[in-house]
Amino acid sequence: MNQAATLDAGQLAASVEATKLELNAAFQRQRAAYLANPYPDFAQRKQDLLALKRMISENRDEIIQAICEDYGNRSSFESKFAEIVTATDTIGHTIKQLKGWMKPQRRSIDLTMYFGAKNRVIPQPLGVTGLIVPWNFPIMLSVTQLVAAFAAGNRAMVKMSENSVALTRVLRKISPNYFPLEKLEFFEETGGVGIEFSQIPFDLIIFTGSGQTGRKVMASAAQNLTPVILELGGKAPAVIDKSFSLQKAVERILFVKRFNAGQICTNVDYVFVHKTQIEEFVTLCKEWAAKHCADINADDYTSIIDDLSFKRLQDTLVDCQEKGARIVKLSEQEANPAARKMPLHLVLDTQPEMIIRQRETFGPLLMVLPYEQPQEVIDYVNSHDRPLALYPFSNDGALVDRYIENIMSGGVTVNDALFHVAQHDLPFGGVGPSGMGHYHGYEGFTACSKMRPVFYQAKTTAMKFMTPPYSNFANKMIDMMVKMKG
Repeated sequence: MNQAATLDAGQLAASVEATKLELNAAFQRQRAAYLANPYPDFAQRKQDLLALKRMISENRDEIIQAICEDYGNRSSFESKFAEIVTATDTIGHTIKQLKGWMKPQRRSIDLTMYFGAKNRVIPQPLGVTGLIVPWNFPIMLSVTQLVAAFAAGNRAMVKMSENSVALTRVLRKISPNYFPLEKLEFFEETGGVGIEFSQIPFDLIIFTGSGQTGRKVMASAAQNLTPVILELGGKAPAVIDKSFSLQKAVERILFVKRFNAGQICTNVDYVFVHKTQIEEFVTLCKEWAAKHCADINADDYTSIIDDLSFKRLQDTLVDCQEKGARIVKLSEQEANPAARKMPLHLVLDTQPEMIIRQRETFGPLLMVLPYEQPQEVIDYVNSHDRPLALYPFSNDGALVDRYIENIMSGGVTVNDALFHVAQHDLPFGGVGPSGMGHYHGYEGFTACSKMRPVFYQAKTTAMKFMTPPYSNFANKMIDMMVKMKG
């Protein structure tokens, strides 16, 4: 090994050790603060949520600009809609509901066994949460998770993505103006931070990202028996009933497929179209794209996040073409590698060995699959990993129920796509390979709480007559209970 390589290895080791020390110091600081105040009251939690809202609202323009810088180009409309409005609205909803969520819950009790006693479930803070946030919606995802953590009375350390450098630096700069470090701290991914972060003995880790990385996070968390919520994505299908308005389905599917250049974990990955309507579907898609995506180089058209992702999408199209798929580019313009702009594409006549059949596209490519009977759709989806979302388009309630009952997914939007994620009072999460656990709304509050069962014994109890040595009375009592309960 040459001297330069030895120096680089030494510098890397020193950097990793420095990262570990910084993270552990931050964790110990938050842990000590939690132990000093393990149960913040409603007023404190509301204050934390309002501070979070002010942090986003008062620095909105700087945040939007930083996200745009990280992307190369990110539509400001999409940032305002998906990041700012969604985040601040979530905070408002949570504050309105929080006092009710915090109340101890009455639970029933067996009066024949425990007359005069009572049962309660008391939501209590877990302690210190670790949030691992991706780049695609960095404010919306970090804030919705922080809302759940703060509403439940916790503290939070947030590890941002390596593709969110500009935003992370803004958040690290502004956050101390609203929160002490023992309440909230953001961390930049500088190489190896994620590995060390997931090894901290948090009281809960929430991770959003790929299944491959999610498995590593879960394995690291297991060393500390740290519970995890994993949101992992996958190939979310849509299916259009033959009797449903094809034009309406196209409008709604392509809106979300174009949004953020398709870089959404719950986006429509592929769509089932009745075999008699394939060509009409293609024509309607062309018409929609000509009207709404006339210039992919416009500022309103978001870039692919980095060169690696852009190449992955190009390689997917090359693989499809080489293996005989039919590719329909929904634009007169070619992809722009310099700006990482890629037009919408339809991909038809695919084969199982193609990459697009096997991997989440996470971009503006839409695979189109023909079907004739609903059972074909059910069988195909069920032969693959359970998706994060399912999108049936139909006015036939019985058919919609059939799809919902026979295809398991993390969530469902009927007659549209994506928008179940934006509902404040619905839990969000995956199932199986698309994730585990939930956050958002009340489920986010409970996920970040210990729902602690408490039994309050009565002042007097018959148990004193049931102690050993067991008398004739005790045996008669237990025989009577056996008969009653049998």
